[in-house]
Amino acid sequence: MTLRLLRALWLMGIMFSSYMLQFALVRLFRRRGQKAPPWLKARREAVDGRNARRLLRGMLRLRGVFIKLGQVLSILGGFLPRAFTKELESLQDNVPPHPFRHVERTFLVSFGKRPDECFATFEREPIAAASLGQVHAATMTDGRKVAVKVLYPRIRDVIKVDMRALEIAIVMLQRWFPRRNLETVHRSLVDLLERETDYVHEAACMERMAKNFADEKDILFPSVVHEWTNRDILTMSFMDGVKITRVEELDKLGIDRTRLATRLVQSFYKQLFVDRFFHADPHPGNFLVQKGPDGAPRIVVLDFGAISEVAGELVDGALEVLQGIMTEDGALALRGFRRMGFVAEGANEKLLEQTVMTYFRKLLKVKDHSAGALMRADRRELEKLANPEVERDELRELMRSIAYPEGWFYVERASVIAFWLVGQIDPHLDTMSIGVPYVLPLVMARQMKAAAG
Repeated sequence: MTLRLLRALWLMGIMFSSYMLQFALVRLFRRRGQKAPPWLKARREAVDGRNARRLLRGMLRLRGVFIKLGQVLSILGGFLPRAFTKELESLQDNVPPHPFRHVERTFLVSFGKRPDECFATFEREPIAAASLGQVHAATMTDGRKVAVKVLYPRIRDVIKVDMRALEIAIVMLQRWFPRRNLETVHRSLVDLLERETDYVHEAACMERMAKNFADEKDILFPSVVHEWTNRDILTMSFMDGVKITRVEELDKLGIDRTRLATRLVQSFYKQLFVDRFFHADPHPGNFLVQKGPDGAPRIVVLDFGAISEVAGELVDGALEVLQGIMTEDGALALRGFRRMGFVAEGANEKLLEQTVMTYFRKLLKVKDHSAGALMRADRRELEKLANPEVERDELRELMRSIAYPEGWFYVERASVIAFWLVGQIDPHLDTMSIGVPYVLPLVMARQMKAAAG
């Protein structure tokens, strides 16, 4: 484990040193009162590219938490240059599996038996592999087909080492790039990993979410097989279906993709704003599609380790922000921003309000909020939209004025992943115009029920 920590720190140290040299060159020109020459910008892009490839190779070698972190960073692109997110995107689906002997080891520790002694049949090749465990198909002695999710041996020890390495890296980064949200993201990631390595917790989340959607027959969930489930092994009913982003196969089945994307958006809004218990990892591998008896799409939901609860103030504030954008009411959107907890203690409220209103005015002018519109947009337009329009010396003060609310990590991550997932199915679907009108009556009904009770 000590060697693993040293390898992780060595990787981070090399990357950190390469950027320190780049920043030193930039500072040299600024001290001379000169503008950085074009070759320096080209050099920065080259450094980004080399470090992105270096980071991907290192994460694949180290596996464990680093693959999970790579998946998170590939989605939350605001933390890293585009070169990194582009390289790390491959970690979303192409995670190499562990040898079968690791699966046998987990079974022996958990049940004192090998997999083929627990099931009538057990396929040695996994049907899915992730950063913390992998899934195998099996058959129960009564003939039922099941999916068996197996945690990798000693993965909890690996997580402790990896999170220590990340903690050291964050301390180093904070000295050069003071950002409050880094520590919050670190805490959130620790919490997420603790939950994702407890399959008893995941089984309970699966059953709770299935209960929340009991009246919606087009949203399906596996059933837990408790006999062969514990903290390290999760056995559930096997669910058939087509991976949700295999659009050619969906088209061959005659699935209406707009209808499918609409139901996906509605189910996510319901989870977040009504149930306040949502899937925090809605990537393509966690959804299958079946064709229902009436020809309508049915969505199979998988992988419940990252299920999260969300605080009421965060949800209510987010609703106000969405309503403000939809109704072109900037004051309402700003009120929602405050309610969510984005205003830090001792913030420069005048600068913050000015910046937030600038953003909202820009957003209110955007009529098409679909993924397709974002992909079609000119890069300069996107940069202009993201520009806070403050002076350079105000930027640091602005960063100090913005807080990172507890729990926002999960909401932000899930929302970004879900947005791009919907965009792959139907790039022209406007998620806000579908989700907000659908969920508002449900929220009102929930509030009335709570008041009456």
